[in-house]
Amino acid sequence: MIKNRILFLAIIMSVSLYGQISIDDHYQYIVVADKFDVFKEVDKYKTSSLTKFLLKKKGFKVYLNNEKLPNELNKNKCLGLFASVKDDSSLFTIKSIIEIKDCFGKIIYTSKVGLSKLKEYQKGYHQAIRKAFESMEDFEYPFKKETIAQNISDNVVANVLETPKLIILQDVNNNLKDITPEASLEILYAQSIENGFQLVTKSPKIVFKILKTSKKDNFIIKDKNGVFYKKGAIWVSEYYEGNKWIKKEYQVKF
Repeated sequence: MIKNRILFLAIIMSVSLYGQISIDDHYQYIVVADKFDVFKEVDKYKTSSLTKFLLKKKGFKVYLNNEKLPNELNKNKCLGLFASVKDDSSLFTIKSIIEIKDCFGKIIYTSKVGLSKLKEYQKGYHQAIRKAFESMEDFEYPFKKETIAQNISDNVVANVLETPKLIILQDVNNNLKDITPEASLEILYAQSIENGFQLVTKSPKIVFKILKTSKKDNFIIKDKNGVFYKKGAIWVSEYYEGNKWIKKEYQVKF
């Protein structure tokens, strides 16, 4: 039995169920396609309008792509997600799947299949889309982190707070130690440039050049097809290198 010893616990949970993801707070908007691939007409059977209406219930600001978009979204598409409905219907059954993509066109969320056997097309598509939407219980804004607690033994308790990784440990003498999110992160130093900053290491070596947007603490990474934004006390980069999506966290000293 372990006594008078601090037991360090790291919990990493990765769930892949019908495209489940954690939606970061910087995604404020969803843009819905005004015409889905299965149709030749804009908003056929009011399917785009219905999808927009339903996704608003998730707490996002939702627009059709033929509507006037907010200026900050026009300037930085990566503040938004992009929704469409994929049709996989058979002869007697309408099958609809709601797909969510990021600003690079990568599918990051897929609903379950919504089914309808109604013969009238508008009612059938509406029923199928609603059923697909009902399966999206794990998709909402803002994403609320949960506190996970586990008893390790009679003497040690570890509380793991995903913010993103704050570990508070208590030993038998009730001595507390904590590992803050910043403690193990690489430190970058911000140097002003035109329209933004360059972020350098201590050596110094330039890691990113970031350009300002209309939203506070949200930047575009120059030449990286990505974004750099503040989340709590840390900074997050998201970008693609080739077909590989990269997400990394930093401390930044301005």
